[in-house]
Amino acid sequence: MYQTLLLLHSWSRWFVVIFGLIAVYRAFVGYNGRRPFVSADNGMSAAFSGFMWLQVLIGFGLYFGLSPYGLNAMKQAGAMKDPTTRFFGMEHVVVMILAAIVAQVGRIAVKKTADSTQKHRKALLYFGIALVLVLLMIPWGIWNPARPLFHF
Repeated sequence: MYQTLLLLHSWSRWFVVIFGLIAVYRAFVGYNGRRPFVSADNGMSAAFSGFMWLQVLIGFGLYFGLSPYGLNAMKQAGAMKDPTTRFFGMEHVVVMILAAIVAQVGRIAVKKTADSTQKHRKALLYFGIALVLVLLMIPWGIWNPARPLFHF
């Protein structure tokens, strides 16, 4: 079960990254070009936010039950001194939940705004911040070859 959730969590991160990049790009182009906020913009923001929350749910399954770096590891003495345990047990979890909240707040702010330019501006701000947080907290295999970019 652990391997299945880890595989889902690993692969669905790419949906978060892709939809986040698209949502930020559309917001940037829409804001700079003073374009109308169309249904495709709304769809990308919904996909970004939705996949963020899917990741949080899968991550909770790992954190609260199955992962060796989850809640049980954090209860052990000296867990905060181990960089890997601290990253997965505390830093990764807290920042990713914060990123999901920022994306959701951005989605709500965009929906409550009437002017298209302001919608794009808010989307760029909130989704940009959320995407930066996500990109900072993904355990990229580039810096740690033991963590592959794609789990199989």
